Amino acid sequence: RHCSPCDIKELLCSSSNIPRSVTFLLLSSLPPLPHNKEDMFQNVLSQVAEQFSRAFRINELKTEVTNRLAMLEKRVELEGLKVVEIEKCKNDLKKLRDEMTSRGGGRNRTAIGNCPCKYNFSDDGKKLNPRRDVPSYPKYTLSQETIEALKKPTFDVWHWEHNEMLSCLEYMYHDLGLVKEFNMNPITLKRWLLGIQENYRSNPFHNFRHCFCVSQMMYGMINLCNLPEKMTLTDMGILMTAAVCHDLDHPGYNNTYQINARTELAVRYNDISPLENHHCAVAFQILSLPECNIFANVELEAYKQIRQAIITLILATDMARHGEILDSFKHKVDSFDFTNEEHVTCLKMVLIKCCDISNEVRPTEVAEPWVDCLLEEYFMQSDREKTEGLPVAPFMDRDKVTKPTAQIGFIKFVLIPMFETVMKLFPQIEEIMVQPLRDSRDHYEELKQIDDAMTEVGHLFSLNITLSFRVGVNSI
Repeated sequence: RHCSPCDIKELLCSSSNIPRSVTFLLLSSLPPLPHNKEDMFQNVLSQVAEQFSRAFRINELKTEVTNRLAMLEKRVELEGLKVVEIEKCKNDLKKLRDEMTSRGGGRNRTAIGNCPCKYNFSDDGKKLNPRRDVPSYPKYTLSQETIEALKKPTFDVWHWEHNEMLSCLEYMYHDLGLVKEFNMNPITLKRWLLGIQENYRSNPFHNFRHCFCVSQMMYGMINLCNLPEKMTLTDMGILMTAAVCHDLDHPGYNNTYQINARTELAVRYNDISPLENHHCAVAFQILSLPECNIFANVELEAYKQIRQAIITLILATDMARHGEILDSFKHKVDSFDFTNEEHVTCLKMVLIKCCDISNEVRPTEVAEPWVDCLLEEYFMQSDREKTEGLPVAPFMDRDKVTKPTAQIGFIKFVLIPMFETVMKLFPQIEEIMVQPLRDSRDHYEELKQIDDAMTEVGHLFSLNITLSFRVGVNSI
């Protein structure tokens, strides 16, 4: 009554932010207004609501939101299934652990004691099941400088974090063509490497960095000796995998201790290379997990041969067999035949032995810290042996051994003879690997001369004080 149609039109356009032309058409199409004010008002509101709905596409938005909610609900459901599956895997692992524990439950454990170095399959700290949907270590892009350095014995293994070492190992498998040769799933390779890392203990020496050190030296020797031209890719895979696995779950106490202390490992393996047998067992426990089995796509017969070859190489790292293996290789090296399976197997055994004890091949600033780590581990063992009343080897006794005395004999009588024998087959290693060993021997002999001179000076000084004291007493 008090507003003209134009005023009402202007009011609706302003409040609803609708173009005036559209509103005019809509308003003009409204049916005649009823005389009842309430009906009229209700009718206007209904028409306005309908125009708002069309203008802002409310129905379309509602449909879109509904669809998105449905998608989110489906994703939540799928994630929930993943969680259930992970829990199921954990339960399966627990059952497996319990089963393995129950199998050994009848043993008399009084002789085993509580020594943390005595492996028990029921250890809570064991991590044989690195289940990860997405591997946790990031992908590193290796520089060309790093790629070239990886192939050389001079590579400094101390500058790298665990994640970076994992990426380097992954690169080696790709670069050698092993991923393609064995049809490995790249994600499975990542999970396997994670499982390997998690099953190396935090020992002073026998730890994951040592594993990487040995594997990198193997990769370097494969390149330096042009082994892919002389041996098969399967041989390359066996060499690399044995190097990666060769000290898995090493407790930090050697075979002599295991046998003398009558540990569970010594009993399990009848005092025959207990640690090396254990390293093999843990390696194939990890490979038995489907998500970590890098050989899953290898035919059964081929896998059996690969498994046996890896076991042979890891067992060869027992230093108690050093003389036997090196003598066998010496008899073959002058007439070596790369088509002879026995010759090739013997070479692979010697190669992993070289890589396992190759620290002195590296530059002094890289090699010498490893001596400190090894002596620390030796002293831990000898201290325990003294406490338990077990025999103590002189080279492990902190009261008898020094760094020079520990290294000179080992370099002269173990390392140099072995590497010089390999040099007959691969002359190219002399400058890069054998000569650094000779330099290292000379370095430690000089240190020993200095130590001996200092000891002699100290002895003469003590003797002089004693004589002076006696003369003084006699004069009184």
